[in-house]
Amino acid sequence: MDKRNAFITVITTAAWLCLAGTALADTAEIVKTCDSCHGADNLGAESSLPTISGLSEFYHSDQLYFYRDGDRPCADAPDASGNMTNMCAQTADLSDDEIDAVAAHYAALPFVAAQQEFDATLAAAGQQIHERDCEVCHTNGGSNVEDDAGILAGQWMGYLEATFAEYGSGEREQPEPMKKKLTALSGDDIKALLHYYASQQ
Repeated sequence: MDKRNAFITVITTAAWLCLAGTALADTAEIVKTCDSCHGADNLGAESSLPTISGLSEFYHSDQLYFYRDGDRPCADAPDASGNMTNMCAQTADLSDDEIDAVAAHYAALPFVAAQQEFDATLAAAGQQIHERDCEVCHTNGGSNVEDDAGILAGQWMGYLEATFAEYGSGEREQPEPMKKKLTALSGDDIKALLHYYASQQ
């Protein structure tokens, strides 16, 4: 390799490293914003906000695309400073690459089950309902990240309750098989499911 080609190689490599460093810095800033609401300890800051660490990369990025593109409802919630915001506002300016990078970051972290109170009797009933109606898609009691269907087991009960309500009202789209299953569930059935998922700590 002559000196000219060697120089070009060095400059090109340096440029790519610079761009990669910028991308990492941008991702870190986005993650910092996410953590201000969802918590930097892998747990949601409060029960109405989901734990997002440990979700599959595919599922996580998919949900962020839905928020950004207006295909999923965005409820207001307080950030760490008490200011109200929502996921539509937080994702509005994110590029596809930024969303994918954020999803990859959280997929590499462990999921930590929320420590919360639950009713053991309701949880036992909820387990039977889950095994009958939900286990096909949400395997291992809703804990299998490889399902690419979110993590139900150990998720905050308040967040799951709001999610069930969004599905029930039609605010949030769902696969047709899931819609049929949920439509057939009573309010007591859903309550039992919530306690079952909360019991998995």
